[in-house]
Amino acid sequence: MAFAPDITERLARARADLRMGVPIVLEGGALVLAAETLDAARLADLRTLGGEAVLAVTSWRAQTLKARAYDGDIARIVLPPDANLNWVRSIADPADDLRAPMKGPLQTVRDGSADLHRAAIALAKAARLLPATVVLALDDAAGFAAHNNLTLIPADAALDTGLSPLNPIISARLPLDVSEAGRLHIFRPDDGAEEHYAVEIGKPDRSKPVLSRLHSACFTGDLLGSLKCDCGPQLRGALAQMGKEEAGVLLYLNQEGRGIGLANKMRAYSLQDQGFDTVEANHRLGFEDDERDFRIGAEILKRMGFASVRLLTNNPAKVARMDACGISVVERVPLKVGENAHNHAYLATKAAKSGHLL
Repeated sequence: MAFAPDITERLARARADLRMGVPIVLEGGALVLAAETLDAARLADLRTLGGEAVLAVTSWRAQTLKARAYDGDIARIVLPPDANLNWVRSIADPADDLRAPMKGPLQTVRDGSADLHRAAIALAKAARLLPATVVLALDDAAGFAAHNNLTLIPADAALDTGLSPLNPIISARLPLDVSEAGRLHIFRPDDGAEEHYAVEIGKPDRSKPVLSRLHSACFTGDLLGSLKCDCGPQLRGALAQMGKEEAGVLLYLNQEGRGIGLANKMRAYSLQDQGFDTVEANHRLGFEDDERDFRIGAEILKRMGFASVRLLTNNPAKVARMDACGISVVERVPLKVGENAHNHAYLATKAAKSGHLL
């Protein structure tokens, strides 16, 4: 009987477990706890198991900590015998880096495989948590998981970068300020992650390039009118242009904060208040400049019957990604709106470090 969860469903469980502070187990032999949601009781229980626990962080975070990243993209920092919860969190979270910059010297592991640690960080990122995990080697991973009722995940599944299939759920007419001929489409991925939306204006001809925008969700800009970014004006400007042309598709992708989630985005904002720019803040948190997956937008366009677009964007990476995913970008349509005194430096950083054409 097919009642047991498949690997996609087990991965969804693993993400949820990590968000709640519940450990997960990786096949191949590792107990994994997210540093952000770890509590003192589970850290104490971890100590009773023996062995050498490490705190796995990305090379970006390691660079800030002046820790050697022998594994290239990640570093395995040895937990000192007296390390408490505050120590773990201070290594994982840069909030107090300027107040207490000396966190070391930190000893990092250089021998053995880091594949399980890399998988652990990938799961933490997918759960929208800080990319830092406490990892302890296990001799009998399957037995330990079964005895403690923990989710068991193959490491290669956690590292799989394939796009989860997107399924159209429903669409309905939605009259908008910019056009009474609006329609909202809902798409749901098989992996249990966030749903994504497509706002269709008018009845675009599927045989011709459609005016389109890939817009990543921005709660602060889109809803609250934040002046720290240009997202809100870009959203409204794109819809207005589609309404003026009486045709278009705006893809609203739930990839808040360039794919790191709202909580981590606010952490980045806090670091910006300390003087770091938007890219530097992401790096100090342990993230890449941009963690978004634009393949999602290409897949939705294909599911809606489009093969080519006139793309409303200032970001050449979006153009390149659409072309690589089989969606022909016949024209890049600039969208230069929303600059103000609060976001001038932010936009300058996007141009200088991320190649935006502003």
